[in-house]
Amino acid sequence: MVKRSVLIGSGSRLPDRIVTNDELARTVDTTDAWIRERSGIGERRFAAEGESTSDLAIAAARAAMDSAGLDPADLDLIVLATATPDHTFPATATKVQAALGAAGCMAFDLQAVCSGFIFALTTADSYLRAGQARTALVIGAETFSRILDWQDRGTCVLFGDGAGAVVLRAEDAAGDPRSDRGILSCHAHADGRHHDLLHVDGGPSTTQTTGLLRMQGREVFRHAVVNMAEVVDEALTATGLSSTDIDWLVPHQANQRIIEATARKVGLPLDKVVMTVERHANTSAASVPLALDEAIRDGRIRPGHLAVLEGMGGGFTWGSVLIRL
Repeated sequence: MVKRSVLIGSGSRLPDRIVTNDELARTVDTTDAWIRERSGIGERRFAAEGESTSDLAIAAARAAMDSAGLDPADLDLIVLATATPDHTFPATATKVQAALGAAGCMAFDLQAVCSGFIFALTTADSYLRAGQARTALVIGAETFSRILDWQDRGTCVLFGDGAGAVVLRAEDAAGDPRSDRGILSCHAHADGRHHDLLHVDGGPSTTQTTGLLRMQGREVFRHAVVNMAEVVDEALTATGLSSTDIDWLVPHQANQRIIEATARKVGLPLDKVVMTVERHANTSAASVPLALDEAIRDGRIRPGHLAVLEGMGGGFTWGSVLIRL
């Protein structure tokens, strides 16, 4: 017997404000056609004035807890992936913990940008398999609209805000990747040599400012397709499974062209790919859990389905989680 981290609930929260490409075109030198052609994005959500990352995270967490049918006292661990925390410290996860009424459990933030939710799942899975926790709440939440340079038309139109969350519970399993429910493998990587291709040009120990997002899109695209395809293959090799076993690919929702190119390299048809980028844009650490929760709620992803979750972000960081629902 082995321990598996089984997904028992999911939830999400998008800000109410919808910002279309046409609306952006009134203040940014761009057009709807230009944005759609390069990214597949049609609209995104922006947090309201006074609405913080923790507000979105709390709402998504409550939805996930309700879905799982759990009380806050059941939680042993909260891991919040975010690159846009409410404060330098304390961790935004502790604000979520307090709002939920889950005092006493472990709660901390994790920063791996767009790979953040994958890294957070990997971290929570390690705690659960080691027996240091039984029930974990894993959240990806961002307010990227607060760190965009509105003079950089090639970047500012690509991002949005939101939050998604899942609840994991440690359960005994037979140890057979072909039948076990739960997380079957996790793979995470980083290569800091590419820091300057996707970063924020500020920070408390360097500029004492928050800074703004900077991205060399063409280079990021090239690395993203290669890394995201390879990390899917890595998950399959580790478990002895093949691409034909995959029911769903749930990728980081950065760019429609990246997602389609990755699916082609992996050998998956697009009808097996969950894609929300057209309506959500790139929500960084929130993109994978937002897409996952939507596909669970609308019935596409069902119990027993095998899904690969994957992401790549600044750093570079990238990773995958293979999970059977």
